[in-house]
This record gives sequence, C-alpha cells and structure tokens, in this order.
Amino acid sequence: MKITVLANRDVASNLALNHLLPALHGEHSLRVYLSSHVGGDTEMAPQLKALKFFEQTLFNELLFPALGVGRGELLSFEGLGNYSVAPVEDLNRINSEESLAILAAGEPELVLSIRYGGILREQAIAIPSRGVINLHSGLLPDYRGVMATFRALLNGESQIGTTIHNITDPGIDTGDIIATTTLPVRPGKSYLWHVLALYPEACAILAECVQSLARGDDLPAQPQPTGGNYYSFPDTAELQAFAEQGWTLYDAEEITTFAQAYIGEPL
Repeated sequence: MKITVLANRDVASNLALNHLLPALHGEHSLRVYLSSHVGGDTEMAPQLKALKFFEQTLFNELLFPALGVGRGELLSFEGLGNYSVAPVEDLNRINSEESLAILAAGEPELVLSIRYGGILREQAIAIPSRGVINLHSGLLPDYRGVMATFRALLNGESQIGTTIHNITDPGIDTGDIIATTTLPVRPGKSYLWHVLALYPEACAILAECVQSLARGDDLPAQPQPTGGNYYSFPDTAELQAFAEQGWTLYDAEEITTFAQAYIGEPL
C-alpha cells in the first residue's frame, strides 16, 4: 500500500517512527510529514517550556544536526528518510489548499497519524482510500486531548496506555477503537519516560493493523463508550499538584540514557 505517516517533530514521534517504519518498509511505499508543534500559540507555563526543550529543542536543534542520520540503533528524522520514498518534510496547516495538494500528490491509500499537531478536516480525511488511523497516547474515551499520560499520572491511575482508532470526522480522539495497549505506572519515573515507554508495543500493534488491511482483512473497530474526558494543556495549579504528588515532567539522567541509543556510545 501507499502509506502517508503524519507525525510531530518531537522525540516521542521520532521513537515511534523508529519502530513503525522499519516494520512497514519493503512491503509498502511510505511518506512521512511532520508538524512542528502541537496546540496553538498560547503562552506556555515555564514547566512546559522546559519540557519542550527536552522533547523537541534538544534533539531537533542540537543532537540530530550533530549526528546527521544517526549513529546508533535509533535514527534521526533525516535518517528515517531512508525508509521513505522521499525525505521527511514538515507539513503544517494540513487543511490548507497547499497542504491538501501535497497530501493528495502522494496518492495515499492509508494515512497513519501519530502525535500530529493538526486536526484533519473532511477534505484531508477523504484523501486516503483506506482511511485514517490514529495512534493516541492515552486510553479512550477517558483521556482525549493532549498530554493524556500526564493526566493519568495526576489522576492516580495504576496504568497508562494507548489507543489505536479510526479518524472519520474532525472530532478530537472520537473515532472507533481498533486496539489498545497498557503499561503499568512506574513510580519514580518521569512523565516523559512513561510517554516514550508506550510506543514500542503500540507501534508493533499498529504495524500489525496495517498488514491486516494490506491482506484485505477488516479491522475489528468498536464504537467508543459514551462519556469520557477531554484535556488541554495543564495549567500552573495542575502542574504544581503534579509535582506535589512526587512526579516530574522529565529527568536528565533518563534523557541521557535514552539519547545514547542515537549516539551509539555512552555520552
């Protein structure tokens, strides 16, 4: 199949693509487009600005340019272009006339969305003949929106998870559920550690879903239960409550260990 993957230019998306693209390469024709950020341009709390440095700036502006394609088991966005029929490129404003033309030019049969920063409207959703599948880093319908893992930790959940679901309309995280994954919460580990830990298993299942579609099988999607919650970015009081519960958004030692997978040798 011709598959277009929409992701975000952050380290979690990069990790997800490092697991997903090799699993699909060879049997499918792949294209990858990235959004530059998630959410609007509203002012961020200082804690979220610091998190953004470790999620995006550290890797996109410092580590990846220094490494090129990458030297270790994980590849930079540039290196991931080896699995694509074209270099990995930015594509923001997905519903604009120009972006829709770019998306349609690849003639995708299937679109996969992972942490993509834009909401696909009807024209974008209609382009792929086999539909759009989203990998959401939260369990639906309880954790719609952004930073679902943060909300699950703040709410005292014993496990976090992901949801693979269809996108059939512009509703946020509202489509029929295809599959879910779960991961036990690890006290002492940061929010970012938990987010990154979700993607290896989730991307393996997403790849299996793609292979099922390629064989002509129907995916067993089920409507979401009624109710649920939608969350936006946490405010200052919620971030303070998170810290008071003993949680951290990131941990420098964890990030150093993770970065070694790109470098191929200890820092």
